[in-house]
Amino acid sequence: MELISFKKEMHAQLTESYPKNEIDSFFYRLLDHHLGMSKMDCALHPNRRLSISQLNELMSALTQLQKHIPLQYIIGQTSFQGSFLHVTPSVLIPRPETEELVAWAIDSAQSPSVQRILDIGTGSGCIAISLAKAFPEADTTAIDVSKSALKLAKQNAVQNQVIVDFQCVNILENQSVADSYDLIISNPPYVTFSEKKQMNANVLDHEPHRALFVPDSNPLLFYNAIGSFASQHLSDNGLLFFEINEQYGKSVVTLLKDLKFHDIELRKDFRGKDRMIRAKK
Repeated sequence: MELISFKKEMHAQLTESYPKNEIDSFFYRLLDHHLGMSKMDCALHPNRRLSISQLNELMSALTQLQKHIPLQYIIGQTSFQGSFLHVTPSVLIPRPETEELVAWAIDSAQSPSVQRILDIGTGSGCIAISLAKAFPEADTTAIDVSKSALKLAKQNAVQNQVIVDFQCVNILENQSVADSYDLIISNPPYVTFSEKKQMNANVLDHEPHRALFVPDSNPLLFYNAIGSFASQHLSDNGLLFFEINEQYGKSVVTLLKDLKFHDIELRKDFRGKDRMIRAKK
């Protein structure tokens, strides 16, 4: 089969599930991953014939896409803040909104005043690794309740040549993480169970629910726990960053005011939705 024929096959098989531009994106990312070909290479050589092994790999990926398995899980990697990260179904796929949160944290913090960093709910390690790169002199700690996520995060830290202290801690049950920190950051579970019906199958059926959902009866579950922890463990003028559910921005701001944080800012993401908060101890 030729490249152009495989592209047509992808569109034929996926058109009912994905928009055209997303199918094109899948096609070019698969070519880059499996064949090392760029978009320009494809444009110059649309009639290149695929070997049997190449075609088998691409058809396997197509079959998985038909099952709504995220492309990042299919190829086993993604990019975040310029770093390549391994991802598996044991961790959430890092989102552009989280890149915005990390960029805000980097822009807000000052080296060398930032000496100790804590990432709560690290998942793939994307936040902690990005901050460790930005502040190489700081001691960066990252915690998560999932041992499989921590195993993957450690691999990502090694691959990206940064040192992060990964610890298995459930912030809801154990707030005995030692020392104080100059920057605490978290993208905790914040999607309520009632929002499931609005979610796409590729997220709902394949990404870890433990990292996504909170009860409708307690949507600020993690913000209460982490905010309380941060109020005790942030240094004077230390910074707290949250990624949030767009519906609860004002509620999280009120929670932080009650915990005596100040200079609280609620910021929108690139889609114009309330998505992140910065507060100072």
